[in-house]
Amino acid sequence: MSSARGTTRQYWVALKAMVVFTVVLGIGYPALIGAIGLLAPAQANGSPVAVDGKTVGSSLIGQSFTNRAGGALPQWFQSRPSAAGTGYDAGASGGSNQGTESGTLASAIKDRKAAIAKSDGVDPASIPPDALTASASGLDPQISPEYAREQVARVAAARSLPRALVAQLVERFVTGRSLGFIGEPTVNVLELNIALAALDPSN
Repeated sequence: MSSARGTTRQYWVALKAMVVFTVVLGIGYPALIGAIGLLAPAQANGSPVAVDGKTVGSSLIGQSFTNRAGGALPQWFQSRPSAAGTGYDAGASGGSNQGTESGTLASAIKDRKAAIAKSDGVDPASIPPDALTASASGLDPQISPEYAREQVARVAAARSLPRALVAQLVERFVTGRSLGFIGEPTVNVLELNIALAALDPSN
């Protein structure tokens, strides 16, 4: 009889635990996350960036500024290379997994360096590393301030704008280290290009 009572008690405790966890984890937690999403709709929807009511990209995911053939458009600041899917694919986030001894990677870096040196009219040795290599996620929306500054002359020439004006625009979009010491300064390419388009609406 005592054994039966003990078993019944265990079942009762298990049932109550199941009900509590169902309410907390099955109802309470999803409701909490949903409420947070309502309070931060932009973040919950992928941090979209809109211009004149039209979504043009995300502030958290990089994108290319190239023509249909994949060639860099000279009038836009260019993003960091991406190895995520066909490029900046959030569904295939990842790097190339190619190491420093990879001939494929070495060849890609060589080709990118030659292309940038030609388009931007700079010394190949001065091109920043983030202009030549993809990030681990392949989704970085930012580039280094050095890479942004390196593109100023090309962008200014392509848009017939004063170089100093474009350079000032770049400096406006340099974001410092998080909390003053975490990471490195960056420039969000999409946000910079949106400001550039507003500065010169002809393109």
